Amino acid sequence: MKQIALPFVLASAMSLPLAAQEAEGEDGFSLMEEGAKLFFRGIIEEMEPALDDLRGMAEEMQPALRSFVDEMGPALADLLDKVDDWTVYHPPEILPNGDIILRRKTPQEQTEAPQGEIEL
Repeated sequence: MKQIALPFVLASAMSLPLAAQEAEGEDGFSLMEEGAKLFFRGIIEEMEPALDDLRGMAEEMQPALRSFVDEMGPALADLLDKVDDWTVYHPPEILPNGDIILRRKTPQEQTEAPQGEIEL
């Protein structure tokens, strides 16, 4: 019985590397790698139309954004030069007539730390 078992064990041990090689694809990728490649290729194909639409929208908006930066850039730079510390101001408020105001905090409001947790 031992004489039959020894060749069987040796044959099965030698066939393990062959089984591992068969699990790899033509380019040396395992089945998991091939599955991941197919999954990501499918996602890219599904997202391609949406990305094309986004690219087209960005191209349409580009002239408007450039003109906004050209017109508002100097005004925003002046505002940034005038305000040293943004923490001494309340958030901007829009009035019913469309004006936007920045209210400065009182000295008491500046020294008060928020109580409790800050929710992000």
